[in-house]
Amino acid sequence: MLQHIKSYLNFLWNSKNQHGVHSPFVFDLVTKCFYDKKNYREYSILKNYRNSLLENKNTIEVTDFGAGSRVFKSNTRATNQIAKNAGISSKRAELLFRIVNYFQPENILEIGTSLGLATSAMSLGNKNAKIITLEGCPNTMAIAKNQCQLQNLNNIEFVNTKFENYLRNCQLNTEHCQLIYFDGNHSKKATLEYFELLLPIITNDSVWIFDDIHWSQDMEEAWEIIKNHTKVTVTIDTFQWGIVFFRIEQKREHFVIRA
Repeated sequence: MLQHIKSYLNFLWNSKNQHGVHSPFVFDLVTKCFYDKKNYREYSILKNYRNSLLENKNTIEVTDFGAGSRVFKSNTRATNQIAKNAGISSKRAELLFRIVNYFQPENILEIGTSLGLATSAMSLGNKNAKIITLEGCPNTMAIAKNQCQLQNLNNIEFVNTKFENYLRNCQLNTEHCQLIYFDGNHSKKATLEYFELLLPIITNDSVWIFDDIHWSQDMEEAWEIIKNHTKVTVTIDTFQWGIVFFRIEQKREHFVIRA
């Protein structure tokens, strides 16, 4: 916990808003997407989705293949508590919606469905996109699938699998991965493994979003390795997320942005 607080204070000290950004590509992203104040009607759908989960007090048995939980001591968990403590926040769900709406990727891969809050945000961001979402726990995935069906989000393919098994064995190609949202196993080893497995299918327009880059010292080390990879040209640290671009025309830069 102390490490997390220290990381956040360091982030606040180093972060900038749009006035500290001199890259036209990143400036447009920050001003037209991050700081877009429009009240999209899709926000109400996201709110309804969240409220439905928060009202669900049924317990499920969670299969956890990741780095574990700081909140839950047992794998038997109430759905509303998972949504409250482990799900994407309302603010970040709206930002994720705007990012997908801004870039309009035709195909999206999500690594870690959980209860589908982030999945729904991406689905609403581009209803014409094809989304493949991976989840190791069949019980949380079942809830996510049901919730998305209730909201008529029909552009999502749910895959119950261990992430590394899918990424190693599935013949991924660029049509599946114009945007990838990494929100699964928050460990250095797993994060770097997924990164390396997916590197062969990057394009100049790829957008990769890593969740919880300051979750632990382990994840911060993984983020530094990703930032310094030779194929990475631009990164944005929003504290919660690390956003990665591979645009060859871009000057190599790393930004710390309050979003």
